[in-house]
Amino acid sequence: MVEGPYLAMAVAGVLVTGVMAGVFGAFSVLVMRGLGTLPVPQGAAAMNAINTVALTSVFMWLFSGAAAVCAVIAVVTFVLWPAEGRVELLLGSGLYLVGAFGVTVVANVPRNERLQRLGTESAQARAYWPRYLREWTMWNHVRVAASIASALSYVLALA
Repeated sequence: MVEGPYLAMAVAGVLVTGVMAGVFGAFSVLVMRGLGTLPVPQGAAAMNAINTVALTSVFMWLFSGAAAVCAVIAVVTFVLWPAEGRVELLLGSGLYLVGAFGVTVVANVPRNERLQRLGTESAQARAYWPRYLREWTMWNHVRVAASIASALSYVLALA
């Protein structure tokens, strides 16, 4: 079991990655499925609006804050190399930073940008929308799994 500042870091890691797992999960099981039931122009417009709001909302603070917490945990753990929990702390950090933050940057955001460029009424948007829903949601499932695994790894550091 970790002690001292590592205890606080592990608890912070559990909280931030657990919250993000919930946010990502809600998108996969509710939001994306709901958008998929709408006609393409409305679904694409709603997703574009969500993506715009996400950049200036609490979501961005949570998302980037979780990445910052995980990065701090990784750096402190790597530099100070605690006797207990180091593998779990480093694994938890890596899982979120690569599997949630990294996937967002390389998989979800480029799809969001393409959807925005296509507009909502074009033939290209109509053709892209089913693929967008499928691929974006698949990558979002990766973010869910990575965030859950990260939180679990931090929990194991506490055990």
